[in-house]
Amino acid sequence: MDIGGTKISAALIDGNRIVKKESVPTPYDQPKEIVLNTVTVILEHLFDRDITGIGIGVPGLVDLEKNLVLDVLNIPSWETVSLKAILEDHFHKPVFVNNDANCFALGEKYFGKGKKYRNFVGVSLGTGLGTGIIINDHLYSGRYCGAGEFGLLIYKDKCLEAYASGQFFKDQGLSGADLAKQAGQGGAEAIRLFRTLGEHLGRAMIDILFALAPEAVILGGSVSRSYHLFEESMRSVLEKEFPYQRLYRALNIEISDLKDSAIFGASSLVLENMGI
Repeated sequence: MDIGGTKISAALIDGNRIVKKESVPTPYDQPKEIVLNTVTVILEHLFDRDITGIGIGVPGLVDLEKNLVLDVLNIPSWETVSLKAILEDHFHKPVFVNNDANCFALGEKYFGKGKKYRNFVGVSLGTGLGTGIIINDHLYSGRYCGAGEFGLLIYKDKCLEAYASGQFFKDQGLSGADLAKQAGQGGAEAIRLFRTLGEHLGRAMIDILFALAPEAVILGGSVSRSYHLFEESMRSVLEKEFPYQRLYRALNIEISDLKDSAIFGASSLVLENMGI
């Protein structure tokens, strides 16, 4: 299950195949109990007594020691939720919860381009810039599952994700999807904006290289589908501004082709935590 600010999506997964899938709008402005009930009802629709476990990605912090979901973005009533305990009591199956960006990286490790790497960073480029870190074939979550929030590092007058994600377009009152279409038709201004986004993303990549020196960075999310529009400017920044060119030349930059990556990522929590 992937609990987002606008929709909740879930699927019953067998191996690498989605058997059934369901998605509903998130009652983001409702009390905690109503959101919980929505989650429970969706899982009941998909539940099979033979399932191994339930994995859930949330856009917020998770205390893995106390099994609490904390400060979920865009769902104000979810400041502190005992999601794991509530669902395990209801379904009598193991439940694992983590940050959604961490789930994206883990999903790539088990189902996507990350299979061939032991150490990589998954970068989800959508409305924001979320990152998950895989070290020695396992997810590194950090305290409260908050490791690797490169998008929130201070950059210019805001933070990196304000310039290196879809937020860059949104803050100017523009749609990334519309701009991609315009750029595909040769629109000069749209092409310029994607090149500028690529320059900012290149500097985000420099931060990742300095901090972790991974084997690979795997880009996913809606903005990554326009990679051809910003790859050149992103790489130009990496070539001109990153001092350790040996590290850059060794870096593999991949584009995720995993469909339903958020759901597969959440399911990967079961595989990771149960050693499957």
